[in-house]
Amino acid sequence: MLNWFKKIALLEGISFLVLIFNMLVLKPNYFDTYKLILKPFGMLHGVLFILYIILAFLLKDEKKWNLKDFSIIILASFIPFGTFWVDKKYLNQSA
Repeated sequence: MLNWFKKIALLEGISFLVLIFNMLVLKPNYFDTYKLILKPFGMLHGVLFILYIILAFLLKDEKKWNLKDFSIIILASFIPFGTFWVDKKYLNQSA
């Protein structure tokens, strides 16, 4: 399950960055491209985000994350590059 969580964390982080790029760069300059990208990547990011949260809850006991670490892992999904940091700090050491 940890392997799946690592993959989902990576994909969730990438989809988040694509949405931010879409909003900040494409929306003001290429509105048609912005609209084209928004719906599929928004849906993909939503599904990946939900999977990230569910898998984090499932791994909490298995990896013996305390409340502080678990909270950081969950909150990292709201911060750009946060899931990449979680992978480096929490997931690689327990692999």
